[in-house]
Amino acid sequence: MTTLIDRERLANAKRAFSTRNVAATSLGAVSVGAAPRAGDVVLARVLEIGAHENLELPTSRKAKLFVGDEVILAYGNRYAPDQFEAHVPEDLGPCDLAAGGGIAARVAFKNQRIAEPTRIEPIGLFVEDDLSIVNVRDHALRKGAPTFKVPGICVAGGSMNAGKTTTAAAVIRGLTQAGFKVGAAKLTGTGAGNDYWHMRDAGAIRVLDFTDAGLATTYRASHLDLEICANTLSAHLVDSGAEVLVFEIADGLFQEETAWLIESAVLSDLVDGYLYAGESAASAALGVQWLRTHGRVLGLSGLISRSPLASREAERATGISCYTREMLATADTARGFLAQIGKDDTRQAA
Repeated sequence: MTTLIDRERLANAKRAFSTRNVAATSLGAVSVGAAPRAGDVVLARVLEIGAHENLELPTSRKAKLFVGDEVILAYGNRYAPDQFEAHVPEDLGPCDLAAGGGIAARVAFKNQRIAEPTRIEPIGLFVEDDLSIVNVRDHALRKGAPTFKVPGICVAGGSMNAGKTTTAAAVIRGLTQAGFKVGAAKLTGTGAGNDYWHMRDAGAIRVLDFTDAGLATTYRASHLDLEICANTLSAHLVDSGAEVLVFEIADGLFQEETAWLIESAVLSDLVDGYLYAGESAASAALGVQWLRTHGRVLGLSGLISRSPLASREAERATGISCYTREMLATADTARGFLAQIGKDDTRQAA
């Protein structure tokens, strides 16, 4: 059965960041005739407020949620050790708001420190005029691979909230201060805008993430999808004039999609050096040891850099310098990283 959604009702629904690339013309009707898949766009009603009290809109404004609100979300799997593990359900029955960026899923496990998830009731999946289900994948950037190589630096880390985005933003700032046009891409994670805007504010000429490649989240994404995502985002950044690419990969090194991507040939081609964002010297020692089997490690940063004592421990354990975000944001540090990967450039900041 198909239900038309009038413009006023659609305008009053709170639309999530995860669906921002879907054309408004695709959101005119919903159907309850199929089980959801990852990326399908759903109209749902808020049943009970839990851990997520706000929904991030396409503009990244955090809209307060109320019981009875209608929301436009994307189905997706979520992997977040600090919050939830959640999966796309097999039906359109009640489920959960698994992420504030707008992910509908059924929570399987939660961190003991977090509240129960916000509960939602799907009303129906959005459908096109031909009754095909609207999926964020169908509104993605054109697939492709870079036509030429530019230097690439990737930030990986020990865990969720290890300081990866702060590290990536500081590196972007340093490269920008050195006079480079920087393109930034978050290759894995759960759709949300905080990291996007952090990197944009640091000076990146363009920022893209996996949602631009048609993935609401990357947990349980296929290896082919991850490969296409990395290549496609890189291609569009290079086409935009980026002279250096800065990548961020979510979660810890041993999260399945993260580990596969770092080990893959596609990232080997795109990345010339890694920065490791860690929480402790022990994390840095293990992380750097593992990363060195897959590429050059340029330095340490993240939470560990906040403590001089922990930084010294990590430097002794790894033989690699630890950088605060202030140090990373300088032109000299940026040029030093490029020199390490043989991509140094003598240009000066404007």
